[in-house]
Amino acid sequence: MVRELVVISGKGGTGKTSVSASIISLASSTLKLVAADCDVDASTLHVLLKPRVKQEEKFSGSKVARIDKGKCIKCMACQSVCRFDAINDLGVDIYSCEGCGVCAFICPVDAITLEDRDSGRIFVSETKYGPMCHAELLPGESNSGKLVSLVKQYARKIAEDEKRELIVVDGPPGIGCPVISSIAGADLLLIITEPTMSGLHDLRRAINLAQFFRMTKIFVAINMWDINPEMTTEIVKACADEKVEVLAKLPFDKKVVDAVVNRMPAVEFDSTSPFSQEVKQLWDSLFSLLST
Repeated sequence: MVRELVVISGKGGTGKTSVSASIISLASSTLKLVAADCDVDASTLHVLLKPRVKQEEKFSGSKVARIDKGKCIKCMACQSVCRFDAINDLGVDIYSCEGCGVCAFICPVDAITLEDRDSGRIFVSETKYGPMCHAELLPGESNSGKLVSLVKQYARKIAEDEKRELIVVDGPPGIGCPVISSIAGADLLLIITEPTMSGLHDLRRAINLAQFFRMTKIFVAINMWDINPEMTTEIVKACADEKVEVLAKLPFDKKVVDAVVNRMPAVEFDSTSPFSQEVKQLWDSLFSLLST
């Protein structure tokens, strides 16, 4: 049976993707896996895994109005009813149009249609760690939750067809729709946080979100714990209050920055660095949890 590990963070900038990339590197040495980058609003996992794109498909997240100027009688009814000011001089501003369809409904000559808008791309790629599914949401586009669901569907299909054992999902930060789509159906959730007030605040929200959806295997890793040991202690206490185990405390390590500059997972750039040593222990713990 395919197991699914999802890595998220309550806030951005905690080092989630650096941890995810290292986990993927370590896991691929013992398991056949599929990597999935579900941080579609700002995907960066590909920077470290260097995928070779094999398949690319368009993604349409919503509709956009189109005016047939050959049919249009210039009554301007559409412009008068548009609540988003998307229609001006019989042209549609695609960034303002919400695809609600009121303009098409009100048009007396059926000159307006709603068409699928080009919202992004879905990629199926190959890496040295195994297949990778990832996506790109175009600027100004919405419905990233739907795009995340599609990325996971692709990853699960590949895992099933190729009889792979593990899907590692690099999820988005926050607690919105993309995060909800990312954690849906996961076997194990790892939340990466940092020892700051905002890190603690957003960690609590991420834990509460996972608990709301009745996830039982929720774990935490504190990245850069040693830049603020006092706050780290507060985070450990908060996790204990929520009955969530802290699996790892990852140290601040400049080798992680060097690894990103060289587009490599940190555990490959320097396997002996303090960060790499702790991530190895983290993966050992995750592997044991996934095996039960």
